[in-house]
Amino acid sequence: MANGDVSIDVSPQGGGHSRHVQDPPDLPLDFEAFYLGHQEFFHDFAEIHLGSRRTAEQVVHQVFLEILGGWDGLLQQGDLEQQTLAVLHRGVTRRLEGEGRPPAFLINGPIAKNLEAVRSQLELNSTAGGLYEAILELPTRQFTVIVLRHLLGYPTKRIARYMGLDTRTVDYHGRKGKERLRIRLDLPAAPKTKKGTGQ
Repeated sequence: MANGDVSIDVSPQGGGHSRHVQDPPDLPLDFEAFYLGHQEFFHDFAEIHLGSRRTAEQVVHQVFLEILGGWDGLLQQGDLEQQTLAVLHRGVTRRLEGEGRPPAFLINGPIAKNLEAVRSQLELNSTAGGLYEAILELPTRQFTVIVLRHLLGYPTKRIARYMGLDTRTVDYHGRKGKERLRIRLDLPAAPKTKKGTGQ
């Protein structure tokens, strides 16, 4: 072995046998930036759905390989965020379907646990003018948006990612939930504002 030869690795545990160490592949710089900016969310999303960090890491590894394989095409299509989230969603869904089970967040995900804790708290405090009871009676998507947004303080983008919805759809469920609560609690409708007047 020549001095400075870094392509050979000699392990003392391996009895002095040498093996070639592969250089990491040359990745497009914009892909590396994308990976660094998204890998934490991708892992969290997969873990929420799959219920295990190890399984999430396996799936996300495959997802990033799939994204890398079609990287140039994804860049040309535009809306990279939406396209890559679709790849992630497909990867997680394939794994769940392969295992024949529902998403783990229905069972034990951290956001689901937060929702369940809020639901329990609302049930305990159901005497507060009927608001908590009304929230508990909302349809599932409206309940989820109202609780995540107004009680847990999650931003719309995070709610959209968690629920697998577009941000406009999250806003829609939020508006519908608030309107249902207004009607259920017999509150007056908010006054209509005139466009362009700032009122």
